[in-house]
Amino acid sequence: MSNTYQIYLISDSTGETLDRIFLALKAQFLNIEYKVHSYSFTRTENQILKILEDAKKNPNSIILYTIVDNSLAKYLANVSDDKNIPCFGVLGNLILNFSKILNQKATHEPSGQHILNEEYYDRIEAIQFTMNHDDGNLIDEVHKSDIILVGVSRTSKTPTSIYLANKGFKTSNIPLVNENSLPVSLKKNPKISCVIGLSTEPERLADLRKNRMNSLRETQNIQYTDLENIKKEVLDAKKTFKKYNWPLIDVTRKSVEETAASIIKIHEIYLNNAK
Repeated sequence: MSNTYQIYLISDSTGETLDRIFLALKAQFLNIEYKVHSYSFTRTENQILKILEDAKKNPNSIILYTIVDNSLAKYLANVSDDKNIPCFGVLGNLILNFSKILNQKATHEPSGQHILNEEYYDRIEAIQFTMNHDDGNLIDEVHKSDIILVGVSRTSKTPTSIYLANKGFKTSNIPLVNENSLPVSLKKNPKISCVIGLSTEPERLADLRKNRMNSLRETQNIQYTDLENIKKEVLDAKKTFKKYNWPLIDVTRKSVEETAASIIKIHEIYLNNAK
């Protein structure tokens, strides 16, 4: 336990930004044991002092923070230094440097990114749209989508769609049983929106489907998990994508975030070509 690092994530807002930064940071170090202590909406010196008193009790404590109030951030840094606890501000230098480049003062307003502006409401609308158009639902409205994902069962269409929706993209996803299962409007106009095919290695797909069936305690649908049948499904899907000239993303070794990043790049190209 003595080699376990105690990671204190201290934020004056929800802590979402800090969580993501730490997620990216720890991915760079393979052999690390850690325990995360998250503190959100930390906005007083008293709150900080209590956290640091706890951190001092634990060996190998490290503090990461996102606090936009300069005086509070300095207090945290100074007290951490007094207690010999490593402490790193994530946004401080960035805000200062941007302030110089833009030649304007930062607002130093906690939760500034969560202000209910037009972008926020657009994102909420995208999430609602995507939830309503999951798994081939409301197919007559497919033309209203920013992005359409097509793929055989268990190719991460739904989680990828939801992630894209949180980025503000109205996303429909359509299960591909065979070419005949595609909406007529999509076959007549394959470029009705930014359509992207998702695929994965058959062996990986077989494992995913077996796990899905086990969780549902389903044993009857043998064809759904049969490897040879899955190989044919994947091959036929690729032929369909090629026929309609839809870009293909292999999600086998990709996280949802990585898949979404590739989709967003394709969407940018689609918009540029549409101009």
